[in-house]
Amino acid sequence: MQPAPRTALIVAHGQPSDPGPAAAEIAALAAKVAPHLPGWRVRAATLAEDGALPHEIAAAGAPGLVYPLFMAGGWFTQTNLPRRLAAAGGQGWRIAAPFGTDPAVTDLAVTLAREALAKTPAPAILLAAHGSFRSPAPAEVARACAARLASALGLPCEAGFIDQTPRIAEIARTMPDALCLPFFAARGGHVVEDLPTALASADFRGRVLPPLGLDPRVPALIAAAIRAAAA
Repeated sequence: MQPAPRTALIVAHGQPSDPGPAAAEIAALAAKVAPHLPGWRVRAATLAEDGALPHEIAAAGAPGLVYPLFMAGGWFTQTNLPRRLAAAGGQGWRIAAPFGTDPAVTDLAVTLAREALAKTPAPAILLAAHGSFRSPAPAEVARACAARLASALGLPCEAGFIDQTPRIAEIARTMPDALCLPFFAARGGHVVEDLPTALASADFRGRVLPPLGLDPRVPALIAAAIRAAAA
């Protein structure tokens, strides 16, 4: 008899106002990660989807590993997620480091910017990120990535935020022809609505890349992080 597969549960915040599309997107990501993790059961849940986390915890049948699809280790991953996990009956489950804190994600950001600049040169890079009014951690991660991009590519790179200053529009006005890299794990409302609105208000003329988390190399990156966290 083969041993039961280990469970990796990819957890994202989701979209409280319309949880369905975000939940489907994270489920599709889990399906792409699964081929890179033979012997694992890879599932997904969003915190915004009512009952999703308790359902997946119960379905696993044994403690597994939660992989937070968040860009930083702030309030959501350090306080809210452990609390929600405990309330869902997830005693014994381990929580891996968040997606955005993985050095491989910063490496991927450099690769994406370098590939884009090879096709369409730009004088600077705008790293569009979420930020937070609860914790400094999201901004710290984004600014560290911006510093790495500037060092690796030899171009000015500034981080602008949705939820704190400096706002994306503020930075975009100072570099209207920059390459914009959205430092987001998924295509949520911030990417679809808030980011285009901010860039339009600043008369931004530069190229805007897809969110970092949608790159086809991400599933293998997540699988490697899950294996490392479980080792």
